[in-house]
Amino acid sequence: MMTPGSRCLVALALGLLACGPRPPAAELRVCADPNNLPFSNQRGEGFENRLAEIVAKDLGATVRYTWWPQRRGFVRNTLGAHKCDVVMGMPWGAERVLTTRPYYRSSYVFVFRKDRHLDVRSLDDPALRRLRIGVQLVGDDGANTPPVHALSRRGIVGNLVGYSVFGDYAQPNPPARIIDGVVAGDVDLAIAWGPLAGYFARHARVPMEVVPVAPVFDPPGLRLAFDISLAVRRGEDDFERRLQSVLDRRKPDIDRLLAEYGVPIAPPASEEESRLPTPP
Repeated sequence: MMTPGSRCLVALALGLLACGPRPPAAELRVCADPNNLPFSNQRGEGFENRLAEIVAKDLGATVRYTWWPQRRGFVRNTLGAHKCDVVMGMPWGAERVLTTRPYYRSSYVFVFRKDRHLDVRSLDDPALRRLRIGVQLVGDDGANTPPVHALSRRGIVGNLVGYSVFGDYAQPNPPARIIDGVVAGDVDLAIAWGPLAGYFARHARVPMEVVPVAPVFDPPGLRLAFDISLAVRRGEDDFERRLQSVLDRRKPDIDRLLAEYGVPIAPPASEEESRLPTPP
């Protein structure tokens, strides 16, 4: 029979349990946004919620969340503060964290109503100079996202309409406002991050078209496609390896999950893009 002391040794080896007279069930402590579909919400409806369940089940653990809006300071106040142990979606190679190998790669996409009969496929399409284009902005200062930089390089500025990625947290799914703008006709099309656009376009009240932007790499150094990984604290290499083993074992399930949520999958990075430094 296992003694309390031996239970603690097992707990320390797993890195998942807290020692005590009556240890709780093993936990996967996940840092997540409470209102950010299609990624996560407090009702567990996002694909990152579902992925957390897949990982936890494989590890013989249960999921416990630390909720924090995913904006500036997210990593510092969650993973960095040791309030939780893993972020389910982080750009591969991001600073201040240790990432697994990517479990998907997606890109920004064009989104428009099918009844508009647009045929925009490229950032170099002349139609973009006359259409009203919804673009995503980030941060309290409304910083530009990669598509805004790409359009600005082409002199396309005056016809852009900004939508904050953060939005009003009193409303459900704040990032969905950019897709709502396309549905309502406030803008002719939007350029939005693929997983968000694919999910909300699929659930829109009118048929929508979702088209990957081209190019996904805009020389000399602008990326419009990103590899997404799990992230843990730096120095926790054993934990990262355990998570990577789960991702490898459950890849078919994860691929089906991403397809279910309409996540557009981008092709591997070109050789030129691969030589760039990893994103911050």
